[in-house]
Amino acid sequence: MHNREKFMLDDTDRRILRQYQAAPDLPNTELAERAGVSPGTLWRRLERMRADGIIRGIRGIIDWRALGYEVEVSLRFTLDKTQRTAFDEFLAAAREVPEVTEIQTFLGKVDVRLYVIARDMAHYQQVYRRRILTLPHIADIEALMHVARIKTEERLPV
Repeated sequence: MHNREKFMLDDTDRRILRQYQAAPDLPNTELAERAGVSPGTLWRRLERMRADGIIRGIRGIIDWRALGYEVEVSLRFTLDKTQRTAFDEFLAAAREVPEVTEIQTFLGKVDVRLYVIARDMAHYQQVYRRRILTLPHIADIEALMHVARIKTEERLPV
């Protein structure tokens, strides 16, 4: 269960998190040495931060370009919200599209943004026509073709 109160990190916690973010797969003994704490202290603090929901897990990040996906498009949707179930139905259908790698919702003119990957432009057009345009409650779509990723940083400045 996650503690929803703001957790106060001390300098030791910050050192541990900096090292953990940089190399989460290191053995605890090496991670403890890099953070300047004993292995026992490291283990207790990591466990506390996991229990408090600060550390949510370790994940494998796959380079989808290495698997042959060369096209990335950000699609911004304005939904027809005349039906109160429009958001839920749109999101449920969007989750079923395998090429959708991320779904974000917003308040404002844009309601939803989908990140879509495809092997090439022909594949993208196929996904767009067969899977995206059939999503329910679309009032407007704006497509932004991804050109370059300038910065991707998942590590937080702790």
